[in-house]
Amino acid sequence: MESLGQQLERFSEVLAVSRTAHVSSWDPATVRRALQWARYLRHVHRRFGRHARIRTALERRLQNQGKLEDGSGPAATPGLTNFRDLGRCDLLLSERLLENRALGDAAFHCLLQQLFPGPGARDAEEETLGDGPRLQDSLALLARRRAAVHLLRAHGFGENSALPHASLVQTQAALLRERLREAGQADAEGPGRLLGSLGQRWPQSSFLEVIAAALLLPSSSPRPPGEELELGSPQTPGEGRDELVHWLLGRSDLVVTFCRSLPAGLLTSVAGRHPELFQVYLGLLTDWGRRLHYDLPRGIWVGAEAGGVPWEELCGRFQSLCQASSPLKDEVLSALAACKAQDGDFEVPGVSIWTDLLLVLQSGT
Repeated sequence: MESLGQQLERFSEVLAVSRTAHVSSWDPATVRRALQWARYLRHVHRRFGRHARIRTALERRLQNQGKLEDGSGPAATPGLTNFRDLGRCDLLLSERLLENRALGDAAFHCLLQQLFPGPGARDAEEETLGDGPRLQDSLALLARRRAAVHLLRAHGFGENSALPHASLVQTQAALLRERLREAGQADAEGPGRLLGSLGQRWPQSSFLEVIAAALLLPSSSPRPPGEELELGSPQTPGEGRDELVHWLLGRSDLVVTFCRSLPAGLLTSVAGRHPELFQVYLGLLTDWGRRLHYDLPRGIWVGAEAGGVPWEELCGRFQSLCQASSPLKDEVLSALAACKAQDGDFEVPGVSIWTDLLLVLQSGT
């Protein structure tokens, strides 16, 4: 264990140096040794990932070495900082070297040959790691993601955005889903931390819109047509949608804002895909309805609270749900009928808001 710990410390130093101008002294042989070392440590990650005691010991050692010598804070140029880094240390090293202009021409050419050996060449990491994501695939994914981020930064924000709003939101949603998937694979608490961080940095309205778009992205596992509208149908785990729903439902104030601020049609689509959110949304709609009272002189339903949901908006949201497929529509009508029965089962307009809602929905106006 001590020998392995020393290996981690030495490679961590190499990883930290890979960001600096010191790589100007690296020759092709140094690049090859560094990549071989990285592949070996990735193998260590796979071997000991399920051994809790060894993993905890290595994690503690990595965290300690990632601090300044006086323990006052993180090092300015970190190397390996946690056990998860071992599983992608070849990606971290390759990324840093590719971005470091101080790397000499010969060493850089060797790096490209090592990373992209060409068709028919036996990949060294396949021999070491067997199954699992290839370094070339990881680098390609990283490049695509960074290209999307640069595009969003250059053209996607501000009043004069050069991208259509729908395309911008879809791109952000796809990036969010991918980040959540990776965070969940590394740590069960990772998706929650990521969403909490993004929620603090993004404008709330934009953040909620992206969340809704991410919840509507198609699954990588195809479903039969119409299955997404079956209430209670299971979702595909590990793709970020379950994490989004769980995180959103755990924040009561935010889920209320989500259901109030987003357009009725968008929420109907989300409700059709995610039964848990549908039940919360339906519960909020009925709660908002109970807060309205009938103004007899004016002949309309009005709210007693400033900022409450007006009658017109409430009708529009129920109408949108009833325009969906049968499972959603039937559930909504059953809930309204139950509320009407509890309210006295009146048939006369202006006495029970549930009677008036049902009359509007049945008339189709």
